[in-house]
Amino acid sequence: MKQILLITDGCSNVGVSPVLAAAEAREEGITVNVVGVIDYGTIGELGSREIEDIARAGGGISQVVGTRQLAHTMQMMTRKTVVQTIQQAVNRELTQILGTKGTKTVTDLEPSQRSQVVEVIDNLTENAALQVSLLIDVSASMKPKLAAVEEGIRDLMLSLQARVGKSRLSVFHFPGRHSGEDAVMDIDWTDDPGRVRALFGRLQTKGATPTGPAIQKVIDFYRYGTLEGQQEIEGNYRIEREGMLGDNVV
Repeated sequence: MKQILLITDGCSNVGVSPVLAAAEAREEGITVNVVGVIDYGTIGELGSREIEDIARAGGGISQVVGTRQLAHTMQMMTRKTVVQTIQQAVNRELTQILGTKGTKTVTDLEPSQRSQVVEVIDNLTENAALQVSLLIDVSASMKPKLAAVEEGIRDLMLSLQARVGKSRLSVFHFPGRHSGEDAVMDIDWTDDPGRVRALFGRLQTKGATPTGPAIQKVIDFYRYGTLEGQQEIEGNYRIEREGMLGDNVV
């Protein structure tokens, strides 16, 4: 199972719509969850709505929290999305097996049957392989919140290690230090919490918030193992996205 966990505190203002980018991720089988990290009263209505819309388009969940609740929220959302994904798969299987006129979801089952299916879901939740890509907004307003983000990542990695199934975490931030860097990979796939320690000393906050392009970069990483997208070997040129996703939204 693949997830992007986006941590941000405001509205995107550069590049493609993050809602469209999240929808693209969902088509690739990647769930997008969003945590809005706020100092109470500072996030606008537009930002809250965007956070909800990104998660909805990405098939995930969203929550706006203060820095004190961040670590717990990251763990909760990751686990909840795993359960949700497995339950959706089980519901599809039930529909195929029992037909559209009969039982359609786990909640429609008789209590004895339901308890057996829930037990299977719980086992899969702990045993299924899981990949989580953290995508961290380091725009200027996030500077005082990065310490809480760091603590949240450490706690999340410890939580993932406690699972029976194989769990891996990768970490990205946006925007990059240089012009044109929509997102930068800080940590490749790892299950080692120690790799987080050196991360936050390298992060520098900036003004712009290219959330949509950053999500697309992480999609490229899932697809091709690189942030730069697939390179045509014979033609020696990059395959670019076309149509609506190619339009800039500023």
